[in-house]
Amino acid sequence: MTKEFEDRGANYTVSENNNIGEVKISDEVVAIVAGLAATEVEGVVSLGGNIVNESVARLGIKNLSKGVKVYVNEQTVSVNLNVNIKYGTSIPAVSENIQDKVKTAVETMTGLDVTEVNIKISGINIEG
Repeated sequence: MTKEFEDRGANYTVSENNNIGEVKISDEVVAIVAGLAATEVEGVVSLGGNIVNESVARLGIKNLSKGVKVYVNEQTVSVNLNVNIKYGTSIPAVSENIQDKVKTAVETMTGLDVTEVNIKISGINIEG
C-alpha cells in the first residue's frame, strides 16, 4: 500500500483481489456510517452532543462519529451509540429503529456483519 493511503487509525480489509489490490475501511468510517444512520431516525435529537437537525456541512463529517464507538473484529462489528431523544417519543421504539437502521447501513455499506448495536439514552430534549 502506498504511503499516501496509509491511515493513522485501525483499518479493516473488506476485499482483496491479488490482480488489482485491496479495499480497507477505517474504523472512523464505520463510526460515521453508523452515526449518519442513527441521525436519520425520527425522535433522535442529538448524537454524542451534536444536534442532528443541523446540516452535515455545518457539523463536519468527522463530528458525526462523536458519540459512536465501533469495535471491529475480523469481519464483524459491534456499535455503541450515545443518543439524546425528543421528549414524548417512545424510547423502546426509537431505540429499535436506530438499531435496525444502523445495522442495515453498516452491513450494506461496508460488508461487515453487525453483531450488536447498543444504545445508551444520554438525555431527553424538551423543546421550548
